[in-house]
Amino acid sequence: MLTQLEIFGYEISEKFKSSIAYFSMEFAVDQSLKIYSGGLGFLAGSHLRSAFELKQNLVGIGILWKYGYYDQLRNSNLTMNAAFIEKEYSFLKDTGITITVEIHGSPVFVKAFLLESNTFNTAPLFLLTTDIPENDYLAQTITHHLYDANEATRIAQSIVLGTGGATLLDALHLEIGTYHMNEGHSVSLNFYLYSKYKSIEQVREKVVFTTHTPEQAGNEEHRYELLKEMSFFHHLQVHEVKYILGFEGESFNYTLGALKFARKANAVSKLHAETSRQMWGGHQKIAAIIPITNSQNQLYWQDKGFKQALEENQDERIISRKKEMKKALFKIVADQTGKLFREDILTIVWARRFAGYKRADLIMHNLSAFKALISNKEFPVQIIWAGKPYPKDEGSVDLFNSIILRTRSFPNCAVLTGYELELSAALKKGSDVWLNNPMLYKEASGTSGMTAAMNGSINFSIPDGWMPEFAVENENCFLIKPADINLPQHDKDFIESSNLMEALNLSILPTYYYNAGKWLSLVKKAEKDVVPMFESSRMVIEYYEKMYHN
Repeated sequence: MLTQLEIFGYEISEKFKSSIAYFSMEFAVDQSLKIYSGGLGFLAGSHLRSAFELKQNLVGIGILWKYGYYDQLRNSNLTMNAAFIEKEYSFLKDTGITITVEIHGSPVFVKAFLLESNTFNTAPLFLLTTDIPENDYLAQTITHHLYDANEATRIAQSIVLGTGGATLLDALHLEIGTYHMNEGHSVSLNFYLYSKYKSIEQVREKVVFTTHTPEQAGNEEHRYELLKEMSFFHHLQVHEVKYILGFEGESFNYTLGALKFARKANAVSKLHAETSRQMWGGHQKIAAIIPITNSQNQLYWQDKGFKQALEENQDERIISRKKEMKKALFKIVADQTGKLFREDILTIVWARRFAGYKRADLIMHNLSAFKALISNKEFPVQIIWAGKPYPKDEGSVDLFNSIILRTRSFPNCAVLTGYELELSAALKKGSDVWLNNPMLYKEASGTSGMTAAMNGSINFSIPDGWMPEFAVENENCFLIKPADINLPQHDKDFIESSNLMEALNLSILPTYYYNAGKWLSLVKKAEKDVVPMFESSRMVIEYYEKMYHN
Protein backbone atom coordinates (compact mmCIF):
# COMPACT_ATOMS: atom_id res chain seq x y z
CA MET A 1 0.00 0.00 0.00
CA LEU A 2 1.31 3.45 -0.91
CA THR A 3 1.87 5.88 1.94
CA GLN A 4 0.83 9.53 1.75
CA LEU A 5 4.50 10.54 1.37
CA GLU A 6 4.95 8.14 -1.57
CA ILE A 7 1.86 9.52 -3.24
CA PHE A 8 2.75 13.18 -3.00
CA GLY A 9 6.53 12.96 -3.24
CA TYR A 10 7.06 16.44 -1.86
CA GLU A 11 6.51 18.44 1.30
CA ILE A 12 3.10 20.11 1.33
CA SER A 13 3.01 23.89 1.81
CA GLU A 14 1.29 25.12 4.95
CA LYS A 15 -0.75 27.50 2.77
CA PHE A 16 -2.24 24.62 0.77
CA LYS A 17 -2.75 21.79 3.26
CA SER A 18 -6.43 21.22 2.45
CA SER A 19 -6.56 17.91 0.58
CA ILE A 20 -7.99 18.08 -2.94
CA ALA A 21 -8.88 15.35 -5.45
CA TYR A 22 -9.07 16.81 -8.97
CA PHE A 23 -11.15 14.66 -11.37
CA SER A 24 -10.74 15.16 -15.13
CA MET A 25 -11.46 12.95 -18.14
CA GLU A 26 -8.20 14.10 -19.74
CA PHE A 27 -4.81 15.45 -18.67
CA ALA A 28 -2.12 16.86 -21.00
CA VAL A 29 1.07 16.70 -18.94
CA ASP A 30 3.65 15.52 -21.46
CA GLN A 31 3.86 14.67 -25.16
CA SER A 32 4.67 11.07 -24.26
CA LEU A 33 1.47 10.54 -22.24
CA LYS A 34 -1.30 10.67 -24.84
CA ILE A 35 -4.45 10.74 -22.72
CA TYR A 36 -5.98 14.04 -23.85
CA SER A 37 -7.85 15.58 -26.77
CA GLY A 38 -7.59 19.35 -26.40
CA GLY A 39 -8.21 22.37 -24.21
CA LEU A 40 -9.73 20.58 -21.22
CA GLY A 41 -6.64 18.40 -21.00
CA PHE A 42 -4.24 21.31 -21.57
CA LEU A 43 -5.90 23.16 -18.69
CA ALA A 44 -5.77 20.11 -16.39
CA GLY A 45 -2.08 19.63 -17.22
CA SER A 46 -1.24 23.20 -16.28
CA HIS A 47 -3.29 22.83 -13.08
CA LEU A 48 -1.16 19.86 -12.03
CA ARG A 49 2.08 21.65 -12.95
CA SER A 50 1.30 24.75 -10.89
CA ALA A 51 -0.03 22.64 -8.01
CA PHE A 52 3.37 20.91 -7.97
CA GLU A 53 5.30 24.19 -8.10
CA LEU A 54 3.28 25.58 -5.17
CA LYS A 55 3.37 22.27 -3.25
CA GLN A 56 -0.40 22.02 -3.03
CA ASN A 57 -2.03 19.02 -1.37
CA LEU A 58 -3.70 17.84 -4.58
CA VAL A 59 -3.97 14.57 -6.48
CA GLY A 60 -5.33 14.13 -9.98
CA ILE A 61 -7.78 11.36 -10.91
CA GLY A 62 -7.97 10.41 -14.59
CA ILE A 63 -8.15 7.46 -16.97
CA LEU A 64 -5.37 5.57 -18.72
CA TRP A 65 -6.69 5.52 -22.29
CA LYS A 66 -5.21 2.52 -24.08
CA TYR A 67 -5.46 4.09 -27.55
CA GLY A 68 -5.43 7.71 -26.38
CA TYR A 69 -7.69 10.05 -28.32
CA TYR A 70 -6.27 9.05 -31.69
CA ASP A 71 -3.09 9.49 -33.72
CA GLN A 72 -3.67 12.07 -36.42
CA LEU A 73 -1.97 10.67 -39.52
CA ARG A 74 -2.55 11.16 -43.26
CA ASN A 75 -4.14 9.21 -46.06
CA SER A 76 -2.43 8.87 -49.43
CA ASN A 77 -4.12 12.08 -50.67
CA LEU A 78 -2.86 14.01 -47.59
CA THR A 79 -6.26 14.07 -45.89
CA MET A 80 -6.61 13.09 -42.25
CA ASN A 81 -6.46 9.51 -41.05
CA ALA A 82 -7.57 8.84 -37.46
CA ALA A 83 -5.38 5.92 -36.38
CA PHE A 84 -5.87 4.06 -33.10
CA ILE A 85 -2.52 2.76 -31.90
CA GLU A 86 -1.97 1.02 -28.58
CA LYS A 87 0.09 3.02 -26.06
CA GLU A 88 2.53 1.77 -23.42
CA TYR A 89 4.06 3.80 -20.59
CA SER A 90 6.95 2.31 -18.66
CA PHE A 91 7.16 5.41 -16.43
CA LEU A 92 3.80 4.78 -14.73
CA LYS A 93 3.94 3.06 -11.35
CA ASP A 94 1.75 0.05 -10.70
CA THR A 95 0.11 0.82 -7.35
CA GLY A 96 -0.84 -2.81 -6.82
CA ILE A 97 -4.39 -1.63 -6.17
CA THR A 98 -7.38 -3.02 -8.00
CA ILE A 99 -10.86 -1.88 -7.00
CA THR A 100 -14.31 -2.96 -8.14
CA VAL A 101 -17.11 -0.80 -9.50
CA GLU A 102 -20.55 -1.88 -10.60
CA ILE A 103 -21.35 -1.23 -14.27
CA HIS A 104 -24.52 -2.53 -15.91
CA GLY A 105 -25.24 -4.59 -12.80
CA SER A 106 -21.94 -6.45 -12.95
CA PRO A 107 -18.61 -6.03 -11.14
CA VAL A 108 -15.86 -4.42 -13.22
CA PHE A 109 -12.28 -4.46 -11.99
CA VAL A 110 -10.35 -1.20 -12.17
CA LYS A 111 -6.58 -1.08 -11.79
CA ALA A 112 -4.79 2.08 -10.63
CA PHE A 113 -1.48 3.36 -11.93
CA LEU A 114 0.36 6.40 -10.57
CA LEU A 115 2.21 9.13 -12.42
CA GLU A 116 4.61 10.17 -9.68
CA SER A 117 5.13 13.86 -9.12
CA ASN A 118 8.82 13.87 -10.02
CA THR A 119 8.27 12.25 -13.44
CA PHE A 120 7.07 15.42 -15.18
CA ASN A 121 6.98 17.87 -12.24
CA THR A 122 3.25 17.66 -11.67
CA ALA A 123 1.03 16.91 -8.73
CA PRO A 124 0.59 13.11 -8.50
CA LEU A 125 -1.90 11.68 -10.96
CA PHE A 126 -3.77 8.39 -10.56
CA LEU A 127 -4.84 6.79 -13.84
CA LEU A 128 -7.49 4.09 -13.94
CA THR A 129 -7.81 1.24 -16.42
CA THR A 130 -10.25 -1.62 -16.98
CA ASP A 131 -7.99 -3.20 -19.62
CA ILE A 132 -6.85 -6.03 -17.37
CA PRO A 133 -7.27 -9.86 -17.57
CA GLU A 134 -9.76 -9.94 -14.67
CA ASN A 135 -12.39 -8.33 -16.93
CA ASP A 136 -14.16 -9.75 -19.95
CA TYR A 137 -13.43 -8.14 -23.31
CA LEU A 138 -16.36 -5.71 -23.22
CA ALA A 139 -15.36 -4.40 -19.81
CA GLN A 140 -11.75 -4.10 -20.96
CA THR A 141 -12.81 -1.77 -23.78
CA ILE A 142 -14.29 0.83 -21.41
CA THR A 143 -10.93 2.58 -21.09
CA HIS A 144 -9.76 2.04 -24.67
CA HIS A 145 -10.87 5.27 -26.40
CA LEU A 146 -11.19 8.75 -24.92
CA TYR A 147 -14.74 9.99 -25.60
CA ASP A 148 -15.92 6.72 -27.10
CA ALA A 149 -18.76 7.23 -29.59
CA ASN A 150 -20.91 4.46 -28.09
CA GLU A 151 -23.38 5.91 -25.56
CA ALA A 152 -23.22 3.02 -23.09
CA THR A 153 -19.42 3.03 -23.19
CA ARG A 154 -19.35 6.79 -22.55
CA ILE A 155 -21.54 6.29 -19.49
CA ALA A 156 -19.30 3.47 -18.29
CA GLN A 157 -16.27 5.73 -18.68
CA SER A 158 -17.90 8.33 -16.44
CA ILE A 159 -18.60 5.66 -13.82
CA VAL A 160 -14.97 4.54 -13.88
CA LEU A 161 -13.77 8.13 -13.49
CA GLY A 162 -16.26 9.29 -10.86
CA THR A 163 -17.28 6.24 -8.85
CA GLY A 164 -14.00 4.43 -9.52
CA GLY A 165 -11.89 7.45 -8.61
CA ALA A 166 -13.76 8.03 -5.35
CA THR A 167 -13.53 4.31 -4.51
CA LEU A 168 -9.77 4.39 -5.12
CA LEU A 169 -9.29 7.33 -2.77
CA ASP A 170 -11.09 5.39 -0.05
CA ALA A 171 -8.96 2.32 -0.77
CA LEU A 172 -5.87 4.52 -0.33
CA HIS A 173 -7.27 5.76 3.00
CA LEU A 174 -6.84 9.34 1.86
CA GLU A 175 -8.91 11.91 3.71
CA ILE A 176 -10.16 14.18 0.94
CA GLY A 177 -11.36 17.63 1.95
CA THR A 178 -12.70 18.59 -1.48
CA TYR A 179 -13.60 16.60 -4.58
CA HIS A 180 -13.15 18.88 -7.62
CA MET A 181 -15.02 17.89 -10.78
CA ASN A 182 -13.30 19.46 -13.80
CA GLU A 183 -16.32 19.37 -16.13
CA GLY A 184 -19.29 17.06 -15.51
CA HIS A 185 -17.81 13.73 -16.64
CA SER A 186 -17.13 12.58 -13.06
CA VAL A 187 -20.58 13.46 -11.69
CA SER A 188 -21.24 9.83 -10.68
CA LEU A 189 -18.84 10.31 -7.75
CA ASN A 190 -21.63 12.26 -6.02
CA PHE A 191 -23.88 9.20 -5.91
CA TYR A 192 -21.02 7.23 -4.38
CA LEU A 193 -20.56 9.94 -1.76
CA TYR A 194 -24.31 10.04 -1.13
CA SER A 195 -24.23 6.31 -0.37
CA LYS A 196 -21.60 7.06 2.28
CA TYR A 197 -23.13 10.13 3.90
CA LYS A 198 -26.86 9.60 3.21
CA SER A 199 -27.26 13.37 2.93
CA ILE A 200 -27.00 15.74 -0.01
CA GLU A 201 -25.96 18.49 2.40
CA GLN A 202 -22.93 16.45 3.49
CA VAL A 203 -22.06 15.71 -0.14
CA ARG A 204 -22.24 19.42 -0.93
CA GLU A 205 -19.74 20.11 1.84
CA LYS A 206 -17.22 17.97 -0.05
CA VAL A 207 -17.76 18.83 -3.75
CA VAL A 208 -16.95 21.70 -6.11
CA PHE A 209 -17.47 21.88 -9.86
CA THR A 210 -15.97 23.64 -12.89
CA THR A 211 -18.18 24.03 -15.95
CA HIS A 212 -16.57 24.58 -19.36
CA THR A 213 -19.36 24.34 -21.95
CA PRO A 214 -21.23 27.57 -22.77
CA GLU A 215 -24.04 26.08 -24.84
CA GLN A 216 -26.84 23.88 -23.57
CA ALA A 217 -26.53 21.24 -26.28
CA GLY A 218 -22.88 20.61 -25.43
CA ASN A 219 -23.63 19.54 -21.85
CA GLU A 220 -23.82 15.75 -21.70
CA GLU A 221 -27.09 14.10 -20.73
CA HIS A 222 -28.61 10.63 -20.94
CA ARG A 223 -31.96 8.99 -20.24
CA TYR A 224 -32.55 8.10 -16.60
CA GLU A 225 -33.53 4.54 -17.46
CA LEU A 226 -30.31 3.91 -19.38
CA LEU A 227 -28.23 5.42 -16.56
CA LYS A 228 -30.05 3.19 -14.07
CA GLU A 229 -29.38 0.12 -16.23
CA MET A 230 -25.71 1.12 -16.32
CA SER A 231 -25.55 1.40 -12.47
CA PHE A 232 -24.68 5.08 -12.77
CA PHE A 233 -26.65 6.06 -9.66
CA HIS A 234 -24.81 3.67 -7.33
CA HIS A 235 -27.80 1.70 -5.99
CA LEU A 236 -30.23 4.63 -5.98
CA GLN A 237 -33.50 4.28 -7.86
CA VAL A 238 -34.50 6.85 -10.48
CA HIS A 239 -37.31 8.25 -8.34
CA GLU A 240 -34.84 8.70 -5.46
CA VAL A 241 -32.41 10.59 -7.70
CA LYS A 242 -35.16 12.88 -8.92
CA TYR A 243 -36.39 13.48 -5.36
CA ILE A 244 -32.92 14.20 -3.94
CA LEU A 245 -32.05 16.67 -6.71
CA GLY A 246 -35.51 18.07 -7.40
CA PHE A 247 -35.44 16.89 -11.02
CA GLU A 248 -38.16 16.03 -13.49
CA GLY A 249 -38.18 14.84 -17.08
CA GLU A 250 -36.70 11.85 -18.87
CA SER A 251 -33.00 12.76 -19.03
CA PHE A 252 -30.29 13.48 -16.48
CA ASN A 253 -28.01 16.39 -17.39
CA TYR A 254 -24.45 15.97 -16.06
CA THR A 255 -23.81 19.70 -15.68
CA LEU A 256 -27.07 20.40 -13.89
CA GLY A 257 -26.53 17.39 -11.64
CA ALA A 258 -23.06 18.65 -10.76
CA LEU A 259 -24.44 22.13 -10.02
CA LYS A 260 -27.00 20.56 -7.68
CA PHE A 261 -24.40 18.52 -5.78
CA ALA A 262 -21.64 21.15 -5.57
CA ARG A 263 -21.30 23.65 -2.73
CA LYS A 264 -19.48 25.99 -5.11
CA ALA A 265 -19.11 26.16 -8.89
CA ASN A 266 -17.09 28.21 -11.31
CA ALA A 267 -17.03 29.15 -14.95
CA VAL A 268 -13.71 29.63 -16.72
CA SER A 269 -13.85 33.34 -17.61
CA LYS A 270 -15.86 36.34 -16.48
CA LEU A 271 -17.85 36.34 -19.71
CA HIS A 272 -18.46 32.60 -19.42
CA ALA A 273 -19.76 33.06 -15.86
CA GLU A 274 -22.39 35.48 -17.17
CA THR A 275 -23.37 33.02 -19.90
CA SER A 276 -23.52 30.11 -17.45
CA ARG A 277 -25.72 32.00 -15.01
CA GLN A 278 -28.12 32.74 -17.86
CA MET A 279 -28.09 29.08 -18.93
CA TRP A 280 -28.73 27.55 -15.51
CA GLY A 281 -30.18 30.43 -13.50
CA GLY A 282 -33.75 29.19 -13.85
CA HIS A 283 -33.01 26.09 -11.75
CA GLN A 284 -33.42 26.10 -7.99
CA LYS A 285 -30.86 25.04 -5.39
CA ILE A 286 -27.83 25.07 -7.66
CA ALA A 287 -24.39 26.25 -6.64
CA ALA A 288 -23.56 29.88 -7.29
CA ILE A 289 -21.33 30.18 -10.38
CA ILE A 290 -18.31 32.44 -9.93
CA PRO A 291 -15.60 33.18 -12.52
CA ILE A 292 -12.10 31.73 -12.19
CA THR A 293 -10.47 32.40 -15.52
CA ASN A 294 -8.45 29.56 -17.01
CA SER A 295 -4.69 30.02 -17.26
CA GLN A 296 -1.63 28.17 -18.46
CA ASN A 297 1.72 27.28 -16.91
CA GLN A 298 4.51 29.67 -17.85
CA LEU A 299 7.40 27.36 -16.89
CA TYR A 300 6.16 24.67 -19.26
CA TRP A 301 4.95 26.78 -22.18
CA GLN A 302 7.26 29.79 -22.48
CA ASP A 303 10.49 29.55 -24.44
CA LYS A 304 13.31 30.13 -21.96
CA GLY A 305 15.53 32.08 -24.35
CA PHE A 306 12.67 34.36 -25.35
CA LYS A 307 11.74 34.90 -21.68
CA GLN A 308 15.31 35.85 -20.81
CA ALA A 309 15.52 38.31 -23.70
CA LEU A 310 12.29 39.96 -22.54
CA GLU A 311 13.43 40.12 -18.92
CA GLU A 312 16.72 41.75 -19.95
CA ASN A 313 14.91 44.02 -22.45
CA GLN A 314 17.27 43.03 -25.25
CA ASP A 315 15.35 44.08 -28.36
CA GLU A 316 17.72 42.52 -30.88
CA ARG A 317 17.73 39.26 -28.96
CA ILE A 318 13.91 39.25 -28.73
CA ILE A 319 13.71 39.64 -32.52
CA SER A 320 16.42 37.09 -33.26
CA ARG A 321 15.00 34.51 -30.86
CA LYS A 322 11.58 34.89 -32.43
CA LYS A 323 13.09 34.19 -35.86
CA GLU A 324 14.80 31.11 -34.43
CA MET A 325 11.47 29.84 -33.11
CA LYS A 326 9.85 30.48 -36.49
CA LYS A 327 12.64 28.57 -38.20
CA ALA A 328 12.04 25.58 -35.91
CA LEU A 329 8.32 25.60 -36.75
CA PHE A 330 9.01 25.89 -40.46
CA LYS A 331 11.11 22.71 -40.35
CA ILE A 332 7.95 20.90 -39.25
CA VAL A 333 5.99 22.58 -42.06
CA ALA A 334 8.58 21.49 -44.62
CA ASP A 335 8.72 17.96 -43.25
CA GLN A 336 4.94 17.49 -43.35
CA THR A 337 4.02 19.43 -46.49
CA GLY A 338 7.13 20.03 -48.57
CA LYS A 339 6.54 23.79 -48.36
CA LEU A 340 9.37 26.17 -47.41
CA PHE A 341 8.28 29.09 -45.25
CA ARG A 342 10.42 32.16 -44.55
CA GLU A 343 11.24 33.74 -41.19
CA ASP A 344 10.85 37.30 -42.49
CA ILE A 345 7.20 36.81 -43.53
CA LEU A 346 4.29 37.38 -41.18
CA THR A 347 2.93 33.99 -40.17
CA ILE A 348 -0.69 33.51 -39.06
CA VAL A 349 -1.67 30.36 -37.16
CA TRP A 350 -5.15 28.98 -36.49
CA ALA A 351 -4.66 25.98 -34.20
CA ARG A 352 -7.03 24.43 -31.66
CA ARG A 353 -9.59 21.67 -31.34
CA PHE A 354 -11.58 21.45 -34.57
CA ALA A 355 -15.24 22.14 -33.84
CA GLY A 356 -17.83 23.86 -36.01
CA TYR A 357 -18.35 26.88 -33.75
CA LYS A 358 -14.63 27.69 -33.85
CA ARG A 359 -14.88 28.42 -37.61
CA ALA A 360 -11.46 27.26 -38.80
CA ASP A 361 -12.17 28.48 -42.34
CA LEU A 362 -13.62 31.92 -41.53
CA ILE A 363 -10.57 33.58 -43.11
CA MET A 364 -11.52 31.78 -46.36
CA HIS A 365 -15.20 32.79 -46.22
CA ASN A 366 -14.75 35.27 -49.07
CA LEU A 367 -12.58 33.26 -51.43
CA SER A 368 -11.55 36.20 -53.63
CA ALA A 369 -10.48 38.22 -50.58
CA PHE A 370 -8.57 35.21 -49.27
CA LYS A 371 -6.74 34.74 -52.58
CA ALA A 372 -5.89 38.45 -52.64
CA LEU A 373 -4.46 38.13 -49.11
CA ILE A 374 -2.21 35.17 -49.84
CA SER A 375 -0.98 36.62 -53.15
CA ASN A 376 -0.21 40.11 -51.80
CA LYS A 377 3.38 40.97 -52.80
CA GLU A 378 3.65 44.09 -50.64
CA PHE A 379 2.43 42.36 -47.50
CA PRO A 380 3.19 38.64 -47.89
CA VAL A 381 1.65 36.20 -45.44
CA GLN A 382 2.01 32.56 -44.47
CA ILE A 383 -0.92 30.71 -42.92
CA ILE A 384 -0.89 27.47 -40.91
CA TRP A 385 -3.84 25.45 -39.63
CA ALA A 386 -3.72 22.62 -37.12
CA GLY A 387 -6.12 20.86 -34.76
CA LYS A 388 -7.89 17.60 -34.07
CA PRO A 389 -11.56 17.12 -34.91
CA TYR A 390 -13.47 14.47 -33.01
CA PRO A 391 -12.97 11.45 -35.29
CA LYS A 392 -16.70 10.60 -35.42
CA ASP A 393 -17.72 14.21 -36.15
CA GLU A 394 -17.96 13.92 -39.91
CA GLY A 395 -18.66 17.62 -40.40
CA SER A 396 -15.49 18.69 -38.57
CA VAL A 397 -13.37 16.01 -40.25
CA ASP A 398 -14.71 17.12 -43.64
CA LEU A 399 -13.87 20.74 -42.79
CA PHE A 400 -10.32 19.80 -41.80
CA ASN A 401 -9.85 17.84 -45.01
CA SER A 402 -11.43 20.54 -47.16
CA ILE A 403 -8.91 23.08 -45.89
CA ILE A 404 -6.10 20.68 -46.81
CA LEU A 405 -7.50 20.22 -50.32
CA ARG A 406 -8.34 23.91 -50.85
CA THR A 407 -4.87 25.12 -49.83
CA ARG A 408 -2.55 22.37 -51.05
CA SER A 409 -1.67 24.30 -54.23
CA PHE A 410 -0.70 27.47 -52.31
CA PRO A 411 2.99 27.43 -51.29
CA ASN A 412 2.34 29.78 -48.36
CA CYS A 413 -0.54 27.79 -46.76
CA ALA A 414 -0.09 24.62 -44.74
CA VAL A 415 -2.26 22.27 -42.69
CA LEU A 416 -0.36 20.27 -40.08
CA THR A 417 -1.38 17.00 -38.44
CA GLY A 418 -0.44 15.60 -35.06
CA TYR A 419 -1.83 18.47 -33.00
CA GLU A 420 -0.57 17.48 -29.56
CA LEU A 421 1.50 19.24 -26.89
CA GLU A 422 4.76 19.51 -28.83
CA LEU A 423 3.20 20.75 -32.07
CA SER A 424 1.02 23.16 -30.11
CA ALA A 425 4.11 24.61 -28.43
CA ALA A 426 5.96 24.91 -31.74
CA LEU A 427 3.03 26.75 -33.33
CA LYS A 428 2.74 29.23 -30.47
CA LYS A 429 6.46 29.90 -30.51
CA GLY A 430 6.73 30.11 -34.30
CA SER A 431 3.68 32.21 -35.17
CA ASP A 432 3.47 35.99 -35.38
CA VAL A 433 -0.34 36.16 -35.19
CA TRP A 434 -2.56 33.77 -33.23
CA LEU A 435 -5.97 33.76 -34.91
CA ASN A 436 -9.09 32.95 -32.89
CA ASN A 437 -12.50 33.52 -34.46
CA PRO A 438 -15.22 31.46 -32.75
CA MET A 439 -18.90 32.32 -32.84
CA LEU A 440 -19.34 34.93 -30.12
CA TYR A 441 -20.27 33.57 -26.66
CA LYS A 442 -19.43 30.02 -27.69
CA GLU A 443 -15.84 30.06 -26.36
CA ALA A 444 -15.79 29.48 -22.60
CA SER A 445 -12.18 30.58 -22.19
CA GLY A 446 -9.80 29.70 -25.04
CA THR A 447 -6.42 29.44 -23.35
CA SER A 448 -4.23 28.83 -26.40
CA GLY A 449 -3.86 32.57 -26.94
CA MET A 450 -2.32 32.92 -23.48
CA THR A 451 0.64 30.70 -24.27
CA ALA A 452 0.95 32.31 -27.70
CA ALA A 453 1.32 35.71 -26.02
CA MET A 454 4.03 34.25 -23.76
CA ASN A 455 6.02 33.49 -26.91
CA GLY A 456 5.72 36.68 -28.95
CA SER A 457 2.62 35.79 -30.97
CA ILE A 458 -0.01 38.54 -31.09
CA ASN A 459 -3.60 37.52 -30.45
CA PHE A 460 -6.03 38.38 -33.24
CA SER A 461 -9.38 37.42 -31.83
CA ILE A 462 -13.10 37.78 -31.48
CA PRO A 463 -13.66 39.37 -28.01
CA ASP A 464 -14.86 36.12 -26.44
CA GLY A 465 -13.74 33.92 -23.54
CA TRP A 466 -10.71 35.32 -21.69
CA MET A 467 -10.01 38.06 -24.26
CA PRO A 468 -12.19 40.84 -22.72
CA GLU A 469 -10.15 40.48 -19.51
CA PHE A 470 -6.86 40.86 -21.41
CA ALA A 471 -7.39 42.85 -24.56
CA VAL A 472 -6.13 46.40 -25.03
CA GLU A 473 -6.72 46.75 -28.75
CA ASN A 474 -3.67 47.76 -30.81
CA GLU A 475 -1.54 47.67 -27.64
CA ASN A 476 -1.37 43.96 -26.73
CA CYS A 477 -3.62 42.39 -29.39
CA PHE A 478 -5.87 42.98 -32.39
CA LEU A 479 -9.61 42.39 -32.23
CA ILE A 480 -12.14 41.24 -34.82
CA LYS A 481 -15.21 43.42 -34.51
CA PRO A 482 -18.21 41.15 -33.87
CA ALA A 483 -21.45 41.42 -35.81
CA ASP A 484 -24.82 42.10 -34.23
CA ILE A 485 -25.55 39.05 -32.10
CA ASN A 486 -29.18 38.99 -33.29
CA LEU A 487 -28.33 38.46 -36.95
CA PRO A 488 -28.62 35.04 -38.60
CA GLN A 489 -25.40 33.06 -38.36
CA HIS A 490 -24.63 33.21 -42.09
CA ASP A 491 -24.83 37.01 -41.93
CA LYS A 492 -22.56 37.09 -38.89
CA ASP A 493 -20.04 34.86 -40.69
CA PHE A 494 -20.02 37.22 -43.67
CA ILE A 495 -19.63 40.38 -41.59
CA GLU A 496 -17.01 38.97 -39.24
CA SER A 497 -14.94 37.50 -42.06
CA SER A 498 -14.99 40.96 -43.70
CA ASN A 499 -13.98 42.58 -40.40
CA LEU A 500 -11.19 40.03 -40.04
CA MET A 501 -9.82 40.86 -43.47
CA GLU A 502 -10.13 44.58 -42.90
CA ALA A 503 -8.14 44.41 -39.66
CA LEU A 504 -5.50 42.28 -41.34
CA ASN A 505 -5.07 44.47 -44.40
CA LEU A 506 -5.39 47.90 -42.80
CA SER A 507 -3.81 47.37 -39.40
CA ILE A 508 -1.90 44.14 -38.78
CA LEU A 509 0.07 43.80 -42.02
CA PRO A 510 1.11 47.48 -42.29
CA THR A 511 2.21 47.48 -38.66
CA TYR A 512 4.29 44.33 -39.06
CA TYR A 513 6.03 45.45 -42.25
CA TYR A 514 6.26 49.24 -41.84
CA ASN A 515 6.37 49.81 -38.08
CA ALA A 516 8.71 47.28 -36.51
CA GLY A 517 8.97 49.35 -33.33
CA LYS A 518 5.22 49.25 -32.83
CA TRP A 519 5.14 45.52 -33.45
CA LEU A 520 7.87 44.94 -30.88
CA SER A 521 5.96 47.00 -28.33
CA LEU A 522 2.88 44.82 -28.98
CA VAL A 523 4.96 41.71 -28.33
CA LYS A 524 6.39 43.11 -25.10
CA LYS A 525 3.11 44.38 -23.70
CA ALA A 526 1.26 41.17 -24.58
CA GLU A 527 3.78 39.10 -22.65
CA LYS A 528 3.77 41.53 -19.73
CA ASP A 529 -0.03 41.54 -19.56
CA VAL A 530 -0.46 37.78 -19.84
CA VAL A 531 1.86 36.97 -16.91
CA PRO A 532 0.95 36.67 -14.05
CA MET A 533 -2.78 37.33 -14.60
CA PHE A 534 -3.17 34.41 -17.01
CA GLU A 535 -0.48 32.16 -15.56
CA SER A 536 -1.79 29.06 -13.83
CA SER A 537 -0.18 29.74 -10.44
CA ARG A 538 -2.70 32.58 -10.06
CA MET A 539 -5.46 30.20 -11.09
CA VAL A 540 -4.66 27.36 -8.67
CA ILE A 541 -4.22 29.80 -5.77
CA GLU A 542 -7.61 31.26 -6.65
CA TYR A 543 -9.16 27.80 -6.53
CA TYR A 544 -7.84 27.28 -3.01
CA GLU A 545 -9.02 30.68 -1.85
CA LYS A 546 -12.44 30.80 -3.55
CA MET A 547 -13.49 27.18 -4.10
CA TYR A 548 -11.73 24.77 -1.76
CA HIS A 549 -12.15 26.69 1.49
CA ASN A 550 -15.66 26.38 2.88
